[in-house]
Amino acid sequence: MPRTSIAVLDSKRLVAIFGPRDQHLRRIRSTLGVGVSARDDTIQIEGDEPAVLRAAEVFEELDRIARDHGAVEPDEVTRLLARVADPAAQPAPDPIEVARPGRALVPKSAGQAAYVQAIRDHDIVLCTGPAGSGKTFLAVALAVASLRAGQVRKIVLVRPAVEAGESLGYLPGDMQAKINPYLRPLLDALREMMDFEAVKRLTEQDIVEMIPLAYMRGRTLNDAFIILDEAQNSTVAQMKMFLTRLGHGSKMVICGDTTQIDLPADRTSGLIDAVRRLRDVPGCGLVQLGGADIVRHAIVQRIVEAYGR
Repeated sequence: MPRTSIAVLDSKRLVAIFGPRDQHLRRIRSTLGVGVSARDDTIQIEGDEPAVLRAAEVFEELDRIARDHGAVEPDEVTRLLARVADPAAQPAPDPIEVARPGRALVPKSAGQAAYVQAIRDHDIVLCTGPAGSGKTFLAVALAVASLRAGQVRKIVLVRPAVEAGESLGYLPGDMQAKINPYLRPLLDALREMMDFEAVKRLTEQDIVEMIPLAYMRGRTLNDAFIILDEAQNSTVAQMKMFLTRLGHGSKMVICGDTTQIDLPADRTSGLIDAVRRLRDVPGCGLVQLGGADIVRHAIVQRIVEAYGR
């Protein structure tokens, strides 16, 4: 009977791979129909040759996840088992190399993989999708990877401040204190890719810039990776203004959830309008993510589905 071994070389990683009370191990055994045992920090797999190869692929990827993150979530096991069951449905994309040493991110669904590829292939990408589908996180990861590789010289993270009616002058504090609450989600994503000191240094050097959408007027950004988050809350005029900021050597990602628009009822979302206008424009990529791409807590997917009924 075919057999293979995978050296993990770290007992803590082996515990993470097998899961609490070996729950990941039991799922892999039952789903793929293989025998799995561990000895001297080595995973031994036995069964039919195709099943052994699929199980080896799953365990090798789980080992990488455990090495990078220290833990393996049940959703990761589900994703990998689905991928080896039907490789054509979810091709394994190239990892996104971010700034933290030894850390790489891999899209967790076919939709996310298509989104990443679209960003790599196009100068402008518009992405719509529900909360938790990775729109912002993956865009920031690719921005960091591009900066790290020397493909761009600057990252610009932008959000509408529609909750304040763009009237930031009426809020207390200096300008940074006023805009921080609106840009915090982008900062949180950035800190997933870099340590605190790196983020602080790059923002102080203006290599990473986080600004409200209204402050983009009159600028041209060359050699920059520009992300507009929560784009559903931009107006048509703001979206046109933003799109025309693109300079030479730059890349632009525009993402939002068109089911969560905070604009007044009589205003058209700039994101919805842009998707319609740019559908056939060369150099622009359009991606629509769905419930299957949600990678937050499993209940988030059920909440999104409940509100979509």
